[in-house]
Amino acid sequence: MKEIEKLNHSIIEFYDKFSSWEQSVVRDKHFSLAQTHTIEVLGSHGAMRMKELASRLGITTGTLTVQVDKLVNAGFIERRPHHSDRRSILVDLTDTGQSFYREHDDLHLTLTQDITANLDENERAILLKCLLKMNTEF
Repeated sequence: MKEIEKLNHSIIEFYDKFSSWEQSVVRDKHFSLAQTHTIEVLGSHGAMRMKELASRLGITTGTLTVQVDKLVNAGFIERRPHHSDRRSILVDLTDTGQSFYREHDDLHLTLTQDITANLDENERAILLKCLLKMNTEF
């Protein structure tokens, strides 16, 4: 098997395992994975316009509106006017949403520590560099 084929299969295997882990983590929270990702993006990047949030998530604003409505009703997200553009609405996490984000982010941090425990400092630095480059391709 060629190296690129091995890499392909390894990426797919990692994605499948990570997705399975992610599903198991959010299952008992009564949120979809997409809603959890919405909270993650807002927790990482702060308040933003719906169009920007949809772009970061790789979904349409129509799809995002449904997710945001559910998260607003659950008390995790709030809509508020943009400070300098009266036509725009920002979405941001409430205190409850921030708490959920920190809890979920801590789970991600623990997972990252666990799966990189057998890598030395140099290998972790290389992995980070590779992931940063790969993420720019999306």
